[in-house]
Amino acid sequence: MEWQALGVSLRLATGTSLLLVALGIPLAYWISFGRGWGRKLVEAAVTLPLFLPPTVLGFFLLSWMGPHGWMGRLVAGISGQPLAFRFSGLVLASCLYSLPFGVLPLVIAFRGMDRAYWEASRTLGVGPWETFLRVILPLSWPAVFLSAVLTFAHTMGEFGVALMVGGNIPGKTRTLSIALYDCVEALEFRTAQEIAFWLLGISVLVLWVTFWLQERSIQSGKKALLP
Repeated sequence: MEWQALGVSLRLATGTSLLLVALGIPLAYWISFGRGWGRKLVEAAVTLPLFLPPTVLGFFLLSWMGPHGWMGRLVAGISGQPLAFRFSGLVLASCLYSLPFGVLPLVIAFRGMDRAYWEASRTLGVGPWETFLRVILPLSWPAVFLSAVLTFAHTMGEFGVALMVGGNIPGKTRTLSIALYDCVEALEFRTAQEIAFWLLGISVLVLWVTFWLQERSIQSGKKALLP
């Protein structure tokens, strides 16, 4: 079993999930309740990775993060280290690639929230951000958890972007998906089978958690409607 690749994948998925939840909550709030034409443009940019082939997105990110790209030069000038083919660059690329899975569940939850909660809070003189933190966000915890779970699972199965931006450096950027590809290329089918079953098990677990969260969300909505 490729335990080293599993460790890299777990670190990458955990870091990406935590960053996207932290950044996705305010971004989803602005997309849901903000004003101006820029909001729709940002929402389209967040959704774009769903329709863009991973290799195409990985190529653009590699061009930006490479030694001749604007982002790569900027980071190298500040830290003295490049972004491409490093774990930090891989985390950033994963965050961009998993944006829809981290942000869109929160947008759906915020937009589907009963406006009565919002109106009651505003009537009591509570500001919009305090209303969000004390009313909207606590009621949206299943969506927040779902966002983290989907991002984690999506990052665990990442291949195209990870290979383009991170390369295949053992112990640093070599993920489970890349290890699976390498094992098949080397005709090491037993190890490839073990890796495939690990990824399959993670996917099944994520599906179970997703359905459980949907059921809890429906039950919470029914309880909220009761007098």
